[in-house]
Amino acid sequence: MKSTVEHLSPTRVRINVEVPFDELKPDFDRAYKKIAEQVRIPGFRPGKAPARILEARIGRGPVLDEVVNNAIPTKYQEAVVSSEDVTPIGRPEIEVTEIADGERLAFTAEVDVRPEIELPDLAGLTVEVDETEVSEDDVTEQLDQLRARFGTLAGVERPAQDGDYVQIDLSAAVDGTEIEEATTTGFSYEVGQGGLIEGIDEALQGMSAGDEKTFTSTLVAGEYADREAEITVKVTTVKERHLPDADDEFAQLASEFDTLDELTENLRERLGQSKRMEQAAQARDRLLDKLVEGARVGEDPVPLPESVVQAEVDTRAHDAVHAFDHDEDKFAEFLSSQDKTREQFDAETREEAEKAVRYRLVLDALADAEQISVGDQELTERIVYQAQQYGMPPEQFVQQIQQAGQLGVIYQDVRRSKALITAVRSASVTLPDGEAVDLSDLLGSDDDTEDGAVEEVPGEVVATDDATDGGTDTGTAGSTDGTAEQADEKADAKA
Repeated sequence: MKSTVEHLSPTRVRINVEVPFDELKPDFDRAYKKIAEQVRIPGFRPGKAPARILEARIGRGPVLDEVVNNAIPTKYQEAVVSSEDVTPIGRPEIEVTEIADGERLAFTAEVDVRPEIELPDLAGLTVEVDETEVSEDDVTEQLDQLRARFGTLAGVERPAQDGDYVQIDLSAAVDGTEIEEATTTGFSYEVGQGGLIEGIDEALQGMSAGDEKTFTSTLVAGEYADREAEITVKVTTVKERHLPDADDEFAQLASEFDTLDELTENLRERLGQSKRMEQAAQARDRLLDKLVEGARVGEDPVPLPESVVQAEVDTRAHDAVHAFDHDEDKFAEFLSSQDKTREQFDAETREEAEKAVRYRLVLDALADAEQISVGDQELTERIVYQAQQYGMPPEQFVQQIQQAGQLGVIYQDVRRSKALITAVRSASVTLPDGEAVDLSDLLGSDDDTEDGAVEEVPGEVVATDDATDGGTDTGTAGSTDGTAEQADEKADAKA
């Protein structure tokens, strides 16, 4: 077999392949056997008719079609392997250019490829991260959130104000027609929390039990979306929340600690650790941006294979509409509620897709340059983690990703994560004042990515901690998980 590669652009090649018919003998044997099992010829058992009898009965054409269809994928892969500088990242477009029966088979394959990316020197990169100082206000906020878990509600004989809990009846009408789906009774709502109906908080402030008020608001969903409606709200009860005193007794009630000082010190430590995780996530994200910014193909920024970008766009758009059972009208209503048009959504989706593809290209080049490998244990840990995220048994999750052909995707995710961690270790991480920051305890060892390492890749749904498309959610609310879980258990017991 002979093959040559034409570089059509930095991200696309045409592979020309010519295969002598002598190399296709195994393919002809398989074709004859398959066709013989499908064609009934008098005097021969199924699958036993010789080739010359088959060809006399059905002609040479079907045999050649079977051979060509089976041979091309294999020969294409052989041509890719023999071309050391070609790394396909998309499906090839195959065109058969010649079938000279008894002589040769020739075809071309155009495919998107990963460009040859030149990376900046990792040791020369510096990223700046925020301070991790924990203020007394931070600790007080965490303590108040913990106290709120054990708070009680008591009815009050006064007008409602922000922070109160009210029980309300709601109804809405457009041009005098009452909207059934916008009617509810006995609804509990915290005044000032927002997100229910525009104008509801302003209406509720100052209302007492038994009061009724009507105001105008624009509906954001349903049959009357974007229409002004008359909203009627009636308050049936007003309650205020009473928080337990912050003292040693509360510490014993809400945690495993005996004193308030011990509890607050534990909250301070957890907040500090959470801020350090935020710091590590900042270092990761900002370094990746610098890697992408400094990566070059020749003198130009990293180009993007259009078919790969379009596939990413299609996937993201499909997932967005899938959440609405592929009902385009419902999806349009959702976009409208977000003050966004479909054109804006499509533009944002393409921008996000291009960013994700560029990240992956650069990280794959980095993984190659650093000779990153992924062990079975690392792959297993990632699969188990993702199975937990989906609430599935690992065995069932593995079966599904294998059927979907996604096992290789998870492998690549882990490899890219490890490559990015390697880059963070090699770069300089500093505070705004220039002081160096040591993140080694959060990044795992040099040989692997330990549990808890910050290894998420923006644009990828991969993580050892909570992750989203945009990266890690390491807000302070998550910093007291241990204490919060104990508090929930004790609050439940109290209830």
